Amino acid sequence: MDNQLDHRGYWDGDTDTNNMGSRSLESMAAERFSRRQTIMGSLQASVAAFLGTTLLAACRDDDDAVAPTVSAGQDATVSAGRTVTLTGSATGAGAAAWAQTGGPAVTLSGTGETVTFLSPGVAQNTPLTFTYGAAGGGVTATDSTVITVTPAQLAFTAVPKSQSDVVVVPAGYNVTVLTRTGDPIAAGVPAYRNDGTDTNFAQRIGDHHDALAYFGLNAAGNKDLASSTRGLIVQNHENINNQYLHVNGSTNVSTGPRPEGEAIKEIEAHGVSVTEIRDTGNRQWTWVQDSRYNRRLTPNTPTVMRGPARGSDLLRTAYSPAGTDGRGTINNCANGVSVWSTVVTCEENWAGYFRRPSSGAASDNANRSVGEQVSLRRYGVTSSTGSYAWSTVNSQNSIFRKWDARATAADATQDYRNEPNQYGWVVEFDQYNPASAPRKRTALGRFGHEGAWFGLPVAGRPIAVYMGDDSRGEYLYKFVSRENWLAADATASDPLAIGDKYLDQGTLYAARFNADGTGQWLPLVFGQTPNRPATGADPEYVFASQADICVNARLAGDAVRATPMDRPEWTGVNPANGEIYLTLTNSNATLRPISGTDAANPRHYNDPKGATEPVPDPATPPQPTNQYGNPNGHIIRLRETDDNGAGTTFRWDIYLFGADNVDADPVNVNISGLDDSNSFSSPDGLWFSRPTNPAGQGRPLMWLQTDDGAILDRTNNQMLACFPGRVGDGGARTITNRAQNGTTRQQATIVGANATPATVKRFLVGPQECELTGVDSTPDGRTLFAGIQHPGEAGDATRPTSNWPQSQAGTNSGRPRSGLVAITKADGGIVGI
Repeated sequence: MDNQLDHRGYWDGDTDTNNMGSRSLESMAAERFSRRQTIMGSLQASVAAFLGTTLLAACRDDDDAVAPTVSAGQDATVSAGRTVTLTGSATGAGAAAWAQTGGPAVTLSGTGETVTFLSPGVAQNTPLTFTYGAAGGGVTATDSTVITVTPAQLAFTAVPKSQSDVVVVPAGYNVTVLTRTGDPIAAGVPAYRNDGTDTNFAQRIGDHHDALAYFGLNAAGNKDLASSTRGLIVQNHENINNQYLHVNGSTNVSTGPRPEGEAIKEIEAHGVSVTEIRDTGNRQWTWVQDSRYNRRLTPNTPTVMRGPARGSDLLRTAYSPAGTDGRGTINNCANGVSVWSTVVTCEENWAGYFRRPSSGAASDNANRSVGEQVSLRRYGVTSSTGSYAWSTVNSQNSIFRKWDARATAADATQDYRNEPNQYGWVVEFDQYNPASAPRKRTALGRFGHEGAWFGLPVAGRPIAVYMGDDSRGEYLYKFVSRENWLAADATASDPLAIGDKYLDQGTLYAARFNADGTGQWLPLVFGQTPNRPATGADPEYVFASQADICVNARLAGDAVRATPMDRPEWTGVNPANGEIYLTLTNSNATLRPISGTDAANPRHYNDPKGATEPVPDPATPPQPTNQYGNPNGHIIRLRETDDNGAGTTFRWDIYLFGADNVDADPVNVNISGLDDSNSFSSPDGLWFSRPTNPAGQGRPLMWLQTDDGAILDRTNNQMLACFPGRVGDGGARTITNRAQNGTTRQQATIVGANATPATVKRFLVGPQECELTGVDSTPDGRTLFAGIQHPGEAGDATRPTSNWPQSQAGTNSGRPRSGLVAITKADGGIVGI
């Protein structure tokens, strides 16, 4: 690099040696003085522009001054997410400073000769220029250095497959267990004994930790979305391990009658929690039991119905004869964060909680219209008792009665026949306002919501929300707001009113994936959506209103012939390019036989389970269990035409295929080329790193979690870190599928680029029998949060099959509990890169 010294000496030499002309000494001196002032003025303005006034304060007008000698050090190359130290040196200087003079802006920390910055996330090699300037004796000197930032790398050694009973992370990382099932989140609530005697889950952390999100607080305890040291964790509690909640497990759980105390505990252990957490120093996290923000949403929390179905006859119940209010949220699985920073929590497998026999003497078909019966069957409200049989409690209290969905009274305002229609929604609430009532956004449709992720906002365009329906053979949906996005709404003082603006009116769509890699969004709009044709024993279903379409979105998806998918779960949006990712967890031969594959769901194969387990008796080795269908799942991605979330067409390909790398057919099953460092099965949770730190910039890091039942004979469930490419980075492929009877069938599809250890790598493996659920980070990316759901789910109180989280600290005893973990890098760096 070149030293750029003050040039007065050189110019004086030119003047003194120029003997052309016959000017007087006086004129020559006047020109010299004028030119020096101009040059010094220009230099000082330039220095002021990039170094400020620090150096200029040390300058003086002295023709005999000697310029300092400076050095900015050598050029260097670093990857994104690294802390870079710039050290300059100067002799003969009274003041010195650094400034950035080229490339994407970064924040310099420190003063004088040494400063640091965090290298930003980039998509390609990107030079950043920094200038070191020093002043002395009225003279300023500068020198520059170039730091070239390369795209982020998966800077950790892949975690091997594991069947241990701890959370395993790479070397150089730490795991802190935060809130666990039953932990108190209100003043005066005693610590959890974990022996089945605990009560009051309305003020304790719920069970089955699922999707989560972090929201910052400043030092004063007020909303600050940029804070990475204090904040709120909002976490879903999808279900329960009831065998561990009670002293001896549940009583009469299959038949009833249920004891009231047990039922209350189980009901309250569902829902959502809001808990304040704090970094007590160096990313040592703990939760605040008595925070004013701590809150539980349970199946008993009052809610408000919004959107087209509000006030509809379909929502009228004994609790809300007007059909405008509801009570509670349940089976909260995935989530989303709105563009205006509220939480949306999503109700997934709610249908099974209701008692409503569909046949036999206890059936209420005689009191139901044919259309009602079609709807109830389509959503699976057909249980003779309902999950956990809560309606069998010998009490007239409506918190138990509402789970009995039979039509037994004169009309819907006198019983709970419509209570199932109160569930299956996207639920928005303000995590910073514990007094506010959650709002159920009916315009976004009713189904088994696995999540609701918002597309990238563009001023002047509508907002788009992407949603999977988590059941085999269901659809991908999109909601597009009627209102165009106004950037000022992101910081509005009443965020739920902003939700009213964008989420209560708009257009709901279901997706159709074409064989050529294109797709359409099919509007589910009353007057445009045809009747759902007769199917099997079900007669034709005639929609009566937009409220009917929203309540019966699955029937509307059937009517427009959307593409049935292999269990659509989480959606995620790449913050760098807006592409949408959808995890498709798995399917089986019953729901998708070999003749039922299509380009977007192309595989049918067998992945035998149990063949690798130890053989206790060589004379009678265990036989592997066949798993025909698509037991390992895949991830599909799409790009909206013209990157317009309000559009009705898109392109798609399959980003990754799950597979067992050990013995899977590398041509027709392990299509993505997975190896021992990244093989996975049953993709579920999916989340992109925040664009507020280098992991979410340039080439954003994507986190992938599994809910595996197919290769658990090799490893517990896991979380992987990925650098995905873009739609179209692969090509066409024809797969040879094979059925159990030996028949084969060709299926054409479109695949993404192969995985490599540089683009997909196993980061974490969970404890025994758990599912990895929920992921977010602090804005600075230095703490990653993840949910550990139902460890030891196959055991019971007398024989638990996991001891986590006690086992994380080396204690291999006690009942297992779901929990939240904080993962940090020992050197304080950004997790994953």
